[in-house]
Amino acid sequence: MNFIFMNTVFPVIMLQVQPAASVWEDPTVLLYTVTGFIFIVLLLVLLASVYLLQVIRQMAKMQAQENARRKGIEWVEEPSWWSKLMQWSNRSVPVEKEETVMLDHNYDGIRELDNYLPPWWKWLFYATIIWGGGYLFAYHVAGSMPLQDEEYQAEVKKADDELRALKKAEPGELIDENTVTAIADAAALADGKGTYTSICASCHRTDGGGDIGPNLTDAYWKHGGDIKSVFKVVKNGVSGTNMVAWGSSMSPEKIRNVSSYVLTLAGTNPVNAKKPEGDLYVPTDSTAAPN
Repeated sequence: MNFIFMNTVFPVIMLQVQPAASVWEDPTVLLYTVTGFIFIVLLLVLLASVYLLQVIRQMAKMQAQENARRKGIEWVEEPSWWSKLMQWSNRSVPVEKEETVMLDHNYDGIRELDNYLPPWWKWLFYATIIWGGGYLFAYHVAGSMPLQDEEYQAEVKKADDELRALKKAEPGELIDENTVTAIADAAALADGKGTYTSICASCHRTDGGGDIGPNLTDAYWKHGGDIKSVFKVVKNGVSGTNMVAWGSSMSPEKIRNVSSYVLTLAGTNPVNAKKPEGDLYVPTDSTAAPN
């Protein structure tokens, strides 16, 4: 008997603990992860190299000062490579030599200098060119990243596949205005009551007696009093009224639950209920509210 139990139960357990497909199996994710890791390593190496060069430069500076002191000469510090680079990139002219870059333009006494653009502006411009080249390669040459239209089509296809899988796996769970039936389950009605209280009561009152919206407790209905009609109104709304469509923000199950709860309000006759509106509806056995 133990042998039979192991052969029947153990495969089920093994099936349940099968690992899900790893995101690292996607070559694109792996490529960009490795590239990002290499970039971070190179950046850390660059920072360490800059720090080491600063230390070496400081040590050389101290040694040069000591040598000058021993020789009894004045030590003059040479401009650093960074200062030279900034001077080269700016091409700035000292104030006392501004006449050499003065242009002929004169705007109400304001003269224009032919100085170079600030280095940060030029570097930012160069960075955009490099970024644009990388974008062009990634999206249009290598094709490793989807364009906006391709990404949209992929999302639509994924949603369609999921919908088809849902319909195939659970055809009985597909709920719409053509297949819905009133439900009498206590948990479902409690869920419907919660939805009604938080959303519908502002227009129909908590007791269903009607305020901005019509009275839901009498036998008169504007758009039909059966479960399919109520479901359709909740889902699609009513054009030109305060009844908005909830189909895009509420699941079919919740619409069914709140519609079924609305039908349970029939005949409760609350105090100061709104006058009847619409046509008299007489339910049949198949469309009667759930007991």
